[in-house]
Amino acid sequence: MTDRVRIPLHRDPKARAIAIQLIALSLVVYGAYSLFQTTVGNLVARGIQTGTSFFDEVAPFNIGFSPLLDFKLGESTYIEVFFIGIQNTILVSILGIVAATVLGFIVGVVRLSPNWLASKVALCYIEIFRNVPLLLQIMFWNFAIFLPSLPAPKNSIEIGSFYLNARGLHMPTPIIDNSSGFILWALTLALLTFGLFIFARRAKVRFEETGRRLPVFSINFFAFVFCGFIFYKICGSPLAFDIPELGRFNFKGGGQLPLPLFSLWFALTVYTAAFIAENVRAGIQSVSHGQTEASHALGMSRRDTVRLVVIPQALRVIIPPTISQFLNLTKNSSLAVAVGFEEIVAVWAGISLNQTGQALIIIAMTIAVYECLSLLTSAFLNWYNRRIQLSEL
Repeated sequence: MTDRVRIPLHRDPKARAIAIQLIALSLVVYGAYSLFQTTVGNLVARGIQTGTSFFDEVAPFNIGFSPLLDFKLGESTYIEVFFIGIQNTILVSILGIVAATVLGFIVGVVRLSPNWLASKVALCYIEIFRNVPLLLQIMFWNFAIFLPSLPAPKNSIEIGSFYLNARGLHMPTPIIDNSSGFILWALTLALLTFGLFIFARRAKVRFEETGRRLPVFSINFFAFVFCGFIFYKICGSPLAFDIPELGRFNFKGGGQLPLPLFSLWFALTVYTAAFIAENVRAGIQSVSHGQTEASHALGMSRRDTVRLVVIPQALRVIIPPTISQFLNLTKNSSLAVAVGFEEIVAVWAGISLNQTGQALIIIAMTIAVYECLSLLTSAFLNWYNRRIQLSEL
């Protein structure tokens, strides 16, 4: 039996691949280090000291919208501005992702409708909105549609305790009036939610065993609303509401959703939904027509065929490209500066950078925020995608 011939390192494919990767990594590290050194040297030459000492300095400007974190002019620091920017970016991203997913799914299904008019309307929507630059759409909705159409504060459109005008939507805000009662109510709602989740799981098992379906969504919705209201009264109505009132020039009290937030959210939604609709269309068309014929042969309605046969199989094609659209929506929220919404690029990489001159630290932190948001979004959706993939033996 002959001995195995040892391959020289310079001819070993694995060894050469590792060596090439190490060389490439060394070049990248050297390039990044050289870029960092050059940037720091240029800043020092201009008398700009790079560091994080400005984090604790008081920000000399105001932030008008911060739903969760308090901002006080003359007291709040730059690092608080940074977290408020992250908060507003996450808020508009979540709102946009939810709305774009719902709208895109509906448009994608309608795109394949046998109704000629509905299908062509969906096609026109897709072709118009995905081919117009997003920045132009944001400015169009804000400056050409919403601002001219909505009245001044003194002539606000009144809907109960809600007031809509050119500055935004003014609405009542809840205030915890009884902390112990609120905690008790929150615990009962958590238990109620868990119970309704168990009910939904049991209803699914019952359907798979017997073929009998319960209106789970309707039952859970009305049970949650009714029982939640009963528990709210039993716990002593622990919430009070701050009602907005029209003052001399603007509303006082309550909360406000500024018009730039709505304009940005609306534009991001209709733009991203056009791309998601095409993903949905491609996913549905990837399902073999024999699947639908088999379901019809079993007596299933068109609605049940779409919901129980087509969509579960189409999701494995829909989700991967849709992840990219969610990431794009999060990054596209940086265009909010066009309408004056105070997300991280506007208040941190814009105003704060101009006030402090700390370009290296501020831009690096902004990049890191978008990297983290994108990686977290991608990780969660990839986990969900793996769960719904078809398992092969």
